Amino acid sequence: MSSLDTAARIDKGSAPIKPKAGERIWRLTGDSLFHTAARFAAFLAVAVLFATVIAVAVDSWPAIKTFGVWSFLKSSQWDPVTNAFGAFPFIIGTLVSSAIAMVLAVPISFGTALFIAEIAPSWIKRPIAGAVELLAAIPSIVYGLWGLVVFAPAFAQIEPGINSTLGAIPGVGLLFQGPPMGIGMLSAGIILAIMILPYISSVMRDVFMAVPWSLRESAYAMGCTTWEVAWHIMLPYTRSAVIGGIFLGLGRALGETMAVTFVIGNSNVLSASLLMPGATIPSVLANEFTEATSKLYLSSLIYLGLILIGVTLAVRLLAVLLLRRLASREGAST
Repeated sequence: MSSLDTAARIDKGSAPIKPKAGERIWRLTGDSLFHTAARFAAFLAVAVLFATVIAVAVDSWPAIKTFGVWSFLKSSQWDPVTNAFGAFPFIIGTLVSSAIAMVLAVPISFGTALFIAEIAPSWIKRPIAGAVELLAAIPSIVYGLWGLVVFAPAFAQIEPGINSTLGAIPGVGLLFQGPPMGIGMLSAGIILAIMILPYISSVMRDVFMAVPWSLRESAYAMGCTTWEVAWHIMLPYTRSAVIGGIFLGLGRALGETMAVTFVIGNSNVLSASLLMPGATIPSVLANEFTEATSKLYLSSLIYLGLILIGVTLAVRLLAVLLLRRLASREGAST
């Protein structure tokens, strides 16, 4: 019997009909099985994470024992012949390429999501949203091939103009000086920005569309422009979800392998210019894992993987702490 029928019986002054014993037992059993399965799935995910970290740490132990932690992190030497390995150029390459991607992708994603959720007419919203989401379905190796064959030659034609304009700015110009090769850290960052754009924009679009229309309508009634509604109403209302989407794209950028390998140049030498070739931790793993002939060489590559796991977990932890801080501020303001 439904809850409405039970409520009706109560209103009439009669006692509610209790479920039969077999039905009550079945409900309790099903509920218990569901809770057990959900709890098992949650603990299984955590167990897989810990098992992965432990397995990678065990395989990287020879390198940890040989080079230590701080020495491996700060060393810029990577010479398999002399068994001298250091992770500093690859850590910087990973962080710099991801930072370039975020600087380019976040504003474009915000504009795309705002256009789809608030500005675009209804007949064009769905096609644009589908086209943006289709970018996420393209394999990363296709992005890499496109970047190497199409983007890099075209970007090489633009780099002389970058040298003469941005490269001439005192101080900052050092970042934009270099030969016009088309491949390098900046090219890798641009390709990464294209790859993470659908992830960030999709999250932003969904949360923007979830903002109650009454809030937006009230702001428009007070004379606010579309930009003011987006900046002062929609963005504060969805701030936690937007930050979560941004960190989701950052995690995607940090771990990207094949697309970056094609266009970054794969140089173990750290350069101040963004136009020069570089390397990231994933690109080094992809390029050199099959060439690791010695145990220490292989262990050093696995050590790089352990560092990448640590960086990714640190980013996730930073996202959680930032979201909690924002939530606490919202509670204090109310």
